[in-house]
Amino acid sequence: MGWLAGILINAILFIALSGFFNESFYIEGILAAIGASFVLSVLNMIVKPILIILTLPITVFTLGLFLFVINALTLLLTDNIMGESFEIESFGMAFLIAVIMSIVNIIIQNYLNRKDEKVH
Repeated sequence: MGWLAGILINAILFIALSGFFNESFYIEGILAAIGASFVLSVLNMIVKPILIILTLPITVFTLGLFLFVINALTLLLTDNIMGESFEIESFGMAFLIAVIMSIVNIIIQNYLNRKDEKVH
């Protein structure tokens, strides 16, 4: 999956999740969703590797489950950067969104990889 496709998929996920969790997760519109997805993508490229290295012992001890906490932290950082156009109420909501987004992205990547194997 390409970088731009990932941004668009995450933007669509943000809109869908904000509709589902409308009390705890707010996004202003499609442009805010694309902007937040772009910011999250940049944070995932720059900040997330640093956090993974710093928390490697905890991540190994929890068999990788601590990565969801790192994903939630990057979502909260995206919330802080985006201002009022992208709001996540709490760490728990950020954690839930991180888990859902991870599962959906894995499903989409598996589908796209399976589709590419059939073409070749």
